[in-house]
Amino acid sequence: MINEAQLLAKQLRIRTQQAQATIALFDDGNTVPFIARYRKEATGGLTDEQVHNLHTGLKKVRAVGERRDAIKKLIAEQNKLTDKLTAALDAANTLTELEDIYTPYKRKRQTRGAIARKQGLGPLAMQIFRQPVTDQSLAELAAPFVTLELPTAGHVWQGARDIVAEAISEQPRVRQAFRRRAFSNGKLTCKRIEKVADEGDTFQTYYNFNQPIDAIRPHQTLAFNRGEKEGILRVRVELSETDKMLCVRQIARPNPASTLHDQLEKATQDSLKRLLMPAVERDVRRALTEDAEEHAITVFAKNLRDLLNQPPLAGHTILGIDPGFRSGCKLAVLDATGRVLETGMIYLRRKDDAVKRLMLTLQRHQVTLIAIGNGTGSRETEKLVAEVINILPEEVQFLVVNEAGASVYSASQIARDELPDMDVGVRGAVSIGRRVQDPLAELVKIDPKSIGVGLYQHDVNQKKLSESLDGVVELVVNRVGVDLNTASPALLTHVSGIGPKLATRIVEYREEHGAFPNRNQLQKVSGIGKKVYEQAAGFLRIREGDNALDNTAIHPESYKIAKKVLKRADTTLEATPEQRQSALEKLPELKVLSDDIGAGEMTLADILEQLARPGRDPREDLDKPILRSDVLSMDDLEVGHVLQGTVRNVVDFGAFIDIGVKRDGLLHRSLFPKKGELSVGQIVEVKIKVVDNKRGRISLVWP
Repeated sequence: MINEAQLLAKQLRIRTQQAQATIALFDDGNTVPFIARYRKEATGGLTDEQVHNLHTGLKKVRAVGERRDAIKKLIAEQNKLTDKLTAALDAANTLTELEDIYTPYKRKRQTRGAIARKQGLGPLAMQIFRQPVTDQSLAELAAPFVTLELPTAGHVWQGARDIVAEAISEQPRVRQAFRRRAFSNGKLTCKRIEKVADEGDTFQTYYNFNQPIDAIRPHQTLAFNRGEKEGILRVRVELSETDKMLCVRQIARPNPASTLHDQLEKATQDSLKRLLMPAVERDVRRALTEDAEEHAITVFAKNLRDLLNQPPLAGHTILGIDPGFRSGCKLAVLDATGRVLETGMIYLRRKDDAVKRLMLTLQRHQVTLIAIGNGTGSRETEKLVAEVINILPEEVQFLVVNEAGASVYSASQIARDELPDMDVGVRGAVSIGRRVQDPLAELVKIDPKSIGVGLYQHDVNQKKLSESLDGVVELVVNRVGVDLNTASPALLTHVSGIGPKLATRIVEYREEHGAFPNRNQLQKVSGIGKKVYEQAAGFLRIREGDNALDNTAIHPESYKIAKKVLKRADTTLEATPEQRQSALEKLPELKVLSDDIGAGEMTLADILEQLARPGRDPREDLDKPILRSDVLSMDDLEVGHVLQGTVRNVVDFGAFIDIGVKRDGLLHRSLFPKKGELSVGQIVEVKIKVVDNKRGRISLVWP
């Protein structure tokens, strides 16, 4: 059996020592963010993503180990666990391999083969397998087994063949060979079920689909799975007769000279049609689905990570607008800290009144930025806002915000607690405005599946999806850091080691005792012991507190090292950035300084970075959202125009890019820049290739 560290190291392409050290840290109760940030010397500098993947992989490996132990116990209870079988189980590294080995030993329901064994036909089935040459006829060979339950030779031979068919289908090497050939030589076909309507011809691509299994893309798997679930498609796995026979001939070899030759052939065909092909088809479909789901979850996780990393637009007084026709557009004015100053409503159908109210609101609060949700009525709201902006003497800009999940937040308990006296729609306007001020702080309040950056997210394993997305939120929150004195319970929940209960206690303590003056006081909160404090402290920030180091990502355990560095550089955190930077640059090279101070090089490098730029938000280096002051329509677009756009979603077949019109344009994956992937929130220049007003589609190319 391969050591779990060796197995994970091979899978993740890291050194075994790195895997061993990281696993030991997990087993000691440390979190992914803490290990990735503060235990780099132990892990050999693994990134947060690598540590996260190792943690996920470790859970899978240990699940296989638990199943292996359970199977050994079950087989041992039957007194059939041999050294050879134990070795085979120990060598298996996947659940599929384990189940193949366990299949012959499973407690079976009343199968045809099981009934035949009870009727005493096992010896005759063994004869079929052995294919002896004999002068006896089939009737003579069957005669000893004829009973009241088996009144004729035909009944006897049918029962014996049932045993043989099951025995063939249960052989691990046969199943494994079948799977290998299915993946290498098999095809998957889809046919439309004519009796069922396909609204909008959603699955038209798969009406007559025939493709090699090894060429099927993840999004295709999820698409035809959905079509099958909705009763629109019939999906089949096909394998040639030659390939099938090559698999079963490993154990079923008919002897032309034997009287039992035809019995083995019939049993083999029965096994193929009734047992093996359905089982292998399930295995292939399951494997395709698992791969597709894993891929879809990975894409969703990457998009979510990019979205949560969007830089905040600080310093603005913002008007958030949740558009609507019939129920009106809900308004919420927020100050630079996100505090609600005023709420209101305008109706698009009462244009003169809407313009007047909007102008008064903007001028009364000196609004500098308008955030418009992209739901129903957003286009008309944009036009109205653009008109008002053009007649205002003050400079005001607007941007359209993806409001996916705003309605989910508005009706949630979190929203009721935060904004108890507000209408649901107005809460949506507040959420839209706050998404601009600090996307991370606002989006963590919403179930990640509702944020709108996935593909087929409702068709994948929901538990695995939630675990992956929760992991992404945790990594981003801790990478950015959280202000201990202003963070909501929803944001604090995702801080390393804290969770929902402690997050609530922290806020209650803060409300009762006032702002935390330093990180150390966190330990006075009920439930926060030494381990929790160790895991959480470095990710919490205190601005203008007792200790300037509390506003950095330097862990309290490293404060002594940080002070040594500052002393060696003859500077302080109170010095100007230019003075401090100049002083730090005069320090010896990292290796020399590391030996001198007695700190690991990777830890020291992180400390130096924080001392150079204390309180820096890592999101600051990313593209800021595009702000607009006028509106484009699809009619304004011309083929060949080059425009700036914001990447809204990245999926298997391309990227959807907001270029400031009602519909996002699609840049096909084959046209992606050679330098690599696009990411959600990235600002790019694209050229219009096709504008299809009738179907509301825009095709883009790289300029």
